[in-house]
Amino acid sequence: MTALFASLFTGLATILVAVTLVWLLSLVKRDVSIVDIFWGLGFVTLAWFYRTLGPEVTARHWVLLVLVTLWGARLALYLLWRNWGHDEDPRYQTMRAYRGDTFWWMSLFTIFFLQGVLIWLIAMPLLIVQHSAGPPLWTWTDALGLLFWSIGFFFETVGDWQLARFKADPANRGRVMNTGLWAYTRHPNYFGDAMVWWGYFLLALAVPGSLWTIMSPVLMTVLLLKVSGVALLEQTITERRPDYRDYVTRTNAFIPWLPRKRSS
Repeated sequence: MTALFASLFTGLATILVAVTLVWLLSLVKRDVSIVDIFWGLGFVTLAWFYRTLGPEVTARHWVLLVLVTLWGARLALYLLWRNWGHDEDPRYQTMRAYRGDTFWWMSLFTIFFLQGVLIWLIAMPLLIVQHSAGPPLWTWTDALGLLFWSIGFFFETVGDWQLARFKADPANRGRVMNTGLWAYTRHPNYFGDAMVWWGYFLLALAVPGSLWTIMSPVLMTVLLLKVSGVALLEQTITERRPDYRDYVTRTNAFIPWLPRKRSS
């Protein structure tokens, strides 16, 4: 237990150092949006760091490292491509205008350290798996975890790809994306992200005494639904795209399901 706590707090120190370096880069670029690109890479960083502190590597360790690296790298590359050549995210522009001359140093605490702590908290299943040798054989929770991760990665990757193609067509300017996976959930990428983290939790569940790490997927799901995901995105979208109201009446916000009949 002492070794676990040592790994836990050295992990916190590691991620805070990492986000501080990203913060310094944001000062040079004058663009806080790069913190979003680092989000997925932060989990990759912690997963590999925890591996260096863990016991002899096993198949379960390697499987989790591959899954986290694939997920984090894809997300980072997608956000880098999507944001390339664009101005700072409007959310951060608003914060910059509100804080004025103090924003440059306050952003370290209110944005970068905050995201670093969230990464650290959500990454608990990654710590548990890498810290323990785990059962020698694969369990049914491992199989379920791989299934959840695969479904989540599919929804997140395909959803992002479909939306990017939709936005690339000038004929779709001002229109609502409601085809492909977006016909079954208004946010397939957020649903996929949540499923990925429930998958990591299920992979960690094979380790005795790891049930408490359920806080990780619960926290991620709450963030995606109520804080930085669905709730934030849909605050003003109906003002910009009136057709979105009809889309809301026909399509689930999060969990995929068959679209309902068009409202009259």
